Amino acid sequence: MPLLWRARPQAKTDPRLVALQAASSANATQPVPPSLRLLAVSTLIVFGVSLLPGWVGAVMSYLRWVLLLVLVGWAATYVVIQLRRGLLWRLRNKLVLTYLLIGLAPVALFFTLVFLSSYVAFGQFAVHLVSSRLEMQAATLQQSNMALARHAAAMLNLRQTNNANGELSLPGFQDAMRGAQGAGLQLALYEDGHPVPVAGITGHARSPLWLSDWVAHRAAHGLDGFVEDGAVMYLAAADSIQTADGHTLTVISSQPLDDARLASASAGIGRMYLLPGLVPRPAHHMSRAEEEHARIAGGTAPPAANLLDFRVRFLSSLSAADWESGEMLAVPMNVESRPSVLYNELFSEALTGRNTDLVRIAFLIVCLLFAALEAFALYVGLRLSRSITGAVEDLYEATVAIDRGELQHRIAVNQDDQLADLARSFNRMSWSLGRLIEQQKEKERMESELSIAQEVQANLFPLLRTAPIRELELHGICRPARTVSGDYYDFLTFDRKVGENGSAQREVTGLGVALGDISGKGISAALLMATLHSAVRAYRFASEELQAPSARLATHGGSEECSELFVAPGRVLALLNKHLYRSTTPEKYATLFLAHYDRASARLTYSNAGQLPPFVLRTDGSLHRLDRGGTVVGLMDNMSYDEGSLQMEPGDILIAYSDGVTEPENDFGEFGEDRLIDVVRQFRDEPLDVISGEVMRALDAWIGEGEQPDDITLVLARQQA
Repeated sequence: MPLLWRARPQAKTDPRLVALQAASSANATQPVPPSLRLLAVSTLIVFGVSLLPGWVGAVMSYLRWVLLLVLVGWAATYVVIQLRRGLLWRLRNKLVLTYLLIGLAPVALFFTLVFLSSYVAFGQFAVHLVSSRLEMQAATLQQSNMALARHAAAMLNLRQTNNANGELSLPGFQDAMRGAQGAGLQLALYEDGHPVPVAGITGHARSPLWLSDWVAHRAAHGLDGFVEDGAVMYLAAADSIQTADGHTLTVISSQPLDDARLASASAGIGRMYLLPGLVPRPAHHMSRAEEEHARIAGGTAPPAANLLDFRVRFLSSLSAADWESGEMLAVPMNVESRPSVLYNELFSEALTGRNTDLVRIAFLIVCLLFAALEAFALYVGLRLSRSITGAVEDLYEATVAIDRGELQHRIAVNQDDQLADLARSFNRMSWSLGRLIEQQKEKERMESELSIAQEVQANLFPLLRTAPIRELELHGICRPARTVSGDYYDFLTFDRKVGENGSAQREVTGLGVALGDISGKGISAALLMATLHSAVRAYRFASEELQAPSARLATHGGSEECSELFVAPGRVLALLNKHLYRSTTPEKYATLFLAHYDRASARLTYSNAGQLPPFVLRTDGSLHRLDRGGTVVGLMDNMSYDEGSLQMEPGDILIAYSDGVTEPENDFGEFGEDRLIDVVRQFRDEPLDVISGEVMRALDAWIGEGEQPDDITLVLARQQA
């Protein structure tokens, strides 16, 4: 695929590819629109029909140009669109076009301006040279005419009688005429405005230049220049002089401005044209043949000295007076020459040959220097373009590779500039992206494992569908600060056999309540929480020490059910402390509240190992703090724990909680025990789940938009009537 024209690649994952695939396929199979093809065929048909004779061909001959103009415009628009989509898609092509527009376009405009300025200057100079020569001829004619006027005035003072032809005889006047202006001179003498016939004066009878009114007024001060009479151009001069006898003598000299005189004026310059037939004359109408005949041409166009020596044609005008009215006319004048001739003519006047060569060489050196600078600028532009487009191409290929999933792709950096830093930044970005994806995968794996852990932990908490005994209503909730929780609560049921042999059944004799808080948060706390849960359940079924006959005899009078030994919470806490101390690291410990509720006596026996003391809210509004026990479990070995007990009355509510309930802070301080008790007291007659929900809403309002600081666990138990 050529570098200047390459199809735009797209990754398969590009979301635009699906939307544009159908359109791209249609453009690839049929690049030219059918309407444009139809217009081209119609234009060819109309061109063919226009060749037919008659009115049909005449009508089609006009229509074909309209269709051709529309076809060219439409085709040009289509080509521009295709070039823009294909050729200008690449950044390199855009930069090349930019350099051409910015760099070469001003150069082209500059040279065009120089060419036009030079053309105008050369043309003006050629016209100036030819006009100056013609004006010099007119000035020479005027001097000769003045001399003839003085000689004629002197002769008239000695005038002879008329000869046989009735002409005035002026001896010696013919010799003055011969030396005046040469061949083609025409003279006319007027004395006091009347023609004077003089023998031997050439052209008096044929001369068209009579004494018009405006000439008679101007001749006293001398008149010379170009005149036009009947579409014929002349060099003319008129002078008036006073004779000795008081008469006014007017002498008019004229020479036709013919091809020979123009050739003399343009000799060494080029070719010159005068077109007096093109001057508008309201009073005089000329035919086409007369206008062509009135054209005057003289001289020869010089040959080209080199390929750059182009032909200069410059149109100007020659000021001439209408002999009849005196009105000034602008006669079209065209001069053809070449720059080499005009250059030599220009410098031949001011510089010698050596100086001319030095100027020419200096000018050539400057041109070569400018050309070298332009070539250097073009070279630098191409190098910069290659550097920029190379970096963009590498970045584009790298992005395509990253889009394909090749996160190990790196850009080779061989320079030290901003584009190189951009490539290095892209490499760092792709490395960071790869690392981020790996971290994301690891995070997803951990989140999946945490989700499983959360599900497992949720199964560790008791799910109360119905109350185990009607005498005690229970409710518990744990809301983790993170995915898993380090708080722990549990409800344990105690029962015994009723009846004998095959008809024996089990009767619930009491309930155990456990609430704990593990040091720390997250996975480690959740694992220790699971350990604590399993240990409490294990000791609920008794450990090796609790299974000893002496222990069974001391507690329940020799009962066969080891589970009934849980009625000694202090003993169980001591065993749990020993177990956790010996199976966990020193910085790991837990706070734990254990209580046993006896169904028959409605008595609650408890022991508190460092947990925030629960409350029993009495029906009369008083509070009883359950603070008997000892230190946390798992921190020190061989610890003992005291026990306490109280009688539960109908309507009493046990409130056990973790520090996540009372310690959340805002600008007003901690939530605190008082607010917890106030909420429970306000809704004490509601079901326990309603009370729990109100506590959670109060906590959420207290925490606000901030993150939940710690795990929140709340256990409620109410004595029924």
